[in-house]
Amino acid sequence: MGDLKQIARAVFCQTLAAIDIPAVMQRKLACEGAVLNLGSEGIDLTSFSRVFVVAIGKAAHAMVSGLLQLLPQSTRPVGVVCAPVAPASPVPDMSYFVGGHPTPNIESWKAAQAILTLLGHADARTLIFFLLSGGGSALVELPLDPSQTLEDVQQLHRALVTCGASIDEINTVRKHLSAVKGGRFAVAAPAAKKITLAVSDVPAGKESALASGPTLSDPTTVADFRRIVTAYRLSERFSPSLQRWIAAGNPPETPKPGHPAFANGHFCLLLGVDDLFHPAHHAAETHGFLARCDNSTDDWPVERAAESLLAQLKDLRETHPRRRVALIADGELSSPVIGSGIGGRNSAFILACVERIAGQPIAVLSAGTDGMDGNSPGAGAVADGETLARARSRGLDPATFFRNSDAYRFFAELGDAIVTGPTGTNLRDLRILLDEP
Repeated sequence: MGDLKQIARAVFCQTLAAIDIPAVMQRKLACEGAVLNLGSEGIDLTSFSRVFVVAIGKAAHAMVSGLLQLLPQSTRPVGVVCAPVAPASPVPDMSYFVGGHPTPNIESWKAAQAILTLLGHADARTLIFFLLSGGGSALVELPLDPSQTLEDVQQLHRALVTCGASIDEINTVRKHLSAVKGGRFAVAAPAAKKITLAVSDVPAGKESALASGPTLSDPTTVADFRRIVTAYRLSERFSPSLQRWIAAGNPPETPKPGHPAFANGHFCLLLGVDDLFHPAHHAAETHGFLARCDNSTDDWPVERAAESLLAQLKDLRETHPRRRVALIADGELSSPVIGSGIGGRNSAFILACVERIAGQPIAVLSAGTDGMDGNSPGAGAVADGETLARARSRGLDPATFFRNSDAYRFFAELGDAIVTGPTGTNLRDLRILLDEP
């Protein structure tokens, strides 16, 4: 069954290799002379006196590279770039910051200040490209309440990512406490022409959740914010300063549809769920598997998702008993941190599968396309029907590691952790389930 694990790894690597952000930008956008064609709209670059670039997220460097390849050489943008790693080749006139993820750091704070300063110089003859990708919520941050410290903000983010809330709920709270999220970048440059290009790690139709929607109107409300804070008992995990600010009647409502700052904006999705499913499906087929895609388990708890996806894999195998079959799934699962170990939702999902697939000709892989999984150095993990027996022979109990939120160390001991390092992109987590006759 080791072959199945290797195939699962190969499918994941082939999928990552197919995600070429600059190439996608060349394919989906076009510049004819000085006119940038953005869907049905043609934007004459010569009608603007200045071009700004604000790039935030795990794919920021690749998106800046793709944009500069697209624009005519006569267009010399200035801007701010914030990513989790430094650029391999810095671009002149760009200010770079290495932000923190999943917890903001001082560079996250400085990047937000630099962006707001840049946007403050924009006017009606300014064109701004916002290049957004996953991870931007932590990489760039500044509190709406100026009395909050970086330590207060870090405490807030740690509470949010460990409370078990869905990504939508987490972002709802972030938007209402941030000076840069929930449309506030757009409001900071109300007269400028604003183009948002997105590499999305959020479900279709929820684009305002990407990087917590800094350029889009916010569909969530203060009432939503208060409901989530109550449901997850978050207030007691906030800093005393933030608790006092909320008790004083804050936060104010976020910018809503109809605000004039959004009238001169355009949103373009460059990469989304289909751009993850298609190469993964194709890669599985090249290895001889009949593949099916599923995105029904988004935001589910890892154990419930494991049960559902393995049941779907069984149905697929029974429908095609003589074929190798593959189930490809995406999305972010819920995995509350209940212990002090090292891991993340992807390795936790695989740990939840280990006993369920024991002795069966099945391999299961789950990994982040950004190369990151929680507080671990890995992207995720892979297991097969022999994993449980191998673990027990080494005295490793899956249930104990699961309770300690220590999935990474479990798989690292077995040589089954997936470590890629930062990939320079971020679509969604990818799960690959393989079964053979």
